[in-house]
Amino acid sequence: MYLRHTTIRKDGKVHRYWRLVRSVRVGRRVIQQTIAQLGELDEHGRVEARALARRLIGTPEQPALFDGSEHVTVPVRLKGVRIERSRRFGDVYLALALWRGVGLEELCERLLPLGKERIAWAKMAAVLVVARLCEPSSELHIAEDWYRRTALCDLLQLGDEEVNKDRLYRALDHLLAHKAALEVHLSQRCGELFAVQNEVLLYDITSSYFEGQAEANPLAQRGYSRDHRPDCKQVCIALVVTFDGFPLGYEVFAGNTHDSRTLQTIVSTMEARHGMLGRVWIADRGMASAENLAWLRQTGQRYIIGAPKSELKKFATELAAAGGWRTVHEGVEVKLARHPETAETVILCRSADRRSKEQAMHDKFSRRIETALERLAARIARSKRRVDPAVVNRQIGRILQQNQRAAARFTVELASDRCPAGFRLDVTCNASFDDWAALSEGAYLLRSNIADWSDQQLWKAYIQLTQAEAAFRIQKDQLNVRPIWHQRSERVQAHILVCFLAFVLWKSLEMWQQRAGLGNSPRTVLEELARIQSHDVVLPTAPHGQIRLRCVTQPDPAQAALLDRLGIVLPKRMRLAEREGPPLARSA
Repeated sequence: MYLRHTTIRKDGKVHRYWRLVRSVRVGRRVIQQTIAQLGELDEHGRVEARALARRLIGTPEQPALFDGSEHVTVPVRLKGVRIERSRRFGDVYLALALWRGVGLEELCERLLPLGKERIAWAKMAAVLVVARLCEPSSELHIAEDWYRRTALCDLLQLGDEEVNKDRLYRALDHLLAHKAALEVHLSQRCGELFAVQNEVLLYDITSSYFEGQAEANPLAQRGYSRDHRPDCKQVCIALVVTFDGFPLGYEVFAGNTHDSRTLQTIVSTMEARHGMLGRVWIADRGMASAENLAWLRQTGQRYIIGAPKSELKKFATELAAAGGWRTVHEGVEVKLARHPETAETVILCRSADRRSKEQAMHDKFSRRIETALERLAARIARSKRRVDPAVVNRQIGRILQQNQRAAARFTVELASDRCPAGFRLDVTCNASFDDWAALSEGAYLLRSNIADWSDQQLWKAYIQLTQAEAAFRIQKDQLNVRPIWHQRSERVQAHILVCFLAFVLWKSLEMWQQRAGLGNSPRTVLEELARIQSHDVVLPTAPHGQIRLRCVTQPDPAQAALLDRLGIVLPKRMRLAEREGPPLARSA
């Protein structure tokens, strides 16, 4: 399913696709094993699961959409029995239930009131977000292919012909105007549902690149690409998540914006929408400029921010001292110190795994430099005529630049010599580099103005930044926020907003799974439920009539166990729309 909508390039996207398929298969095995280990739910557990489902998604079954128990006895001609109109049901049913459960349907109906248009914009917004969650693709693909293959037309009472690309594009424009209201609502609603705490906020930034020139978009600029696509223009996306990884809000910046220039905007924006409440901001070293830290202190913000590794040299004495270190995690030691200039709390950290990795990197780049310089020295020695020193210096510069991690270990000079080349290559190793590497490998530095937390609390809070990194991976690999095909600035912003709303549903499903003991793989659940379909069962009657029943397939044992864990009861039949006629009809 994903290969069809993935652009095949030389940069490795196809390999990511195959890894995704394997992860889905592994996730399905994990769910089946988990269900097998837990066994059947007892009556008390089943009641709790139903209560959890009602609290999270309410009652997704709308009586007007589903068929009642009509008892009609008619003769049926078995030879003509057939099945028509097979559509994906289970995944869109669950996604739409989540959309309603987090209050987005009600909010969108309030924010996007029905005017002169025949189709409500709130329904089109639901189509966009559900499609992004279930099968991320373009608006054109949704209109021409995906929507007609799903049961959303029955669940939303919105015909296939009523969903087209132009209407989807206009829905993007209408939705974008209410970005702030959507964020505020989701923060409150998800806090009620999942007891999400907003006191500790994790902040990180990533980039998403464009296909096309995006000449009409002033935010589309070339900059540092986290997607390894420096050839493409991009935008930067700054995301704020809670300590549990639940998305709180985001902002979009020009693609050439440095990380440190986004922090003050993000903090001010988030506090204007959600209040201060003595929050703790956690960010990586890209935001740790002196100006940002001074601003955070002046505005009374509490923070834990990673510091550049160059600052470790200010604390060489503390690093070298054997005392004061405390183990806070297996293979991780920390020591608290005081910053000499700002009186901040400094958390010195040493990781055994990180030390092994950095040692291997230094050794690898040192060997590369040594090998390259030996070859260059040999060419100079074999030369039969004078060699231009400027050319050799440029070659040395390229060698060191390509292996920056170990470049400072070597001093390279061109010494005068009577050989035909006119000079020789003198290479010396700096002992000071080796001494500092032995002391600093595996070490990193955190800065904080929090005085009432222990060293373990400070370190564990900073490590939670992996939640923000995981959010970006999900949005990129699972929800396809990249590449961006839209060219207009407003459409780009709306595309990112739809991805953000889909990620809210993704995270809601993930937390729901965890509470039900089903791991944390929403894609696996969606893939498993996507195999549950709706069909039209056509029963010819005598003499020339027919009965058309829109039925939902019976879940297999694995699907039934999964639904039971989640506390979801699927309907068995759906009502036909008025335009399709009554179930019992006679042919002319």
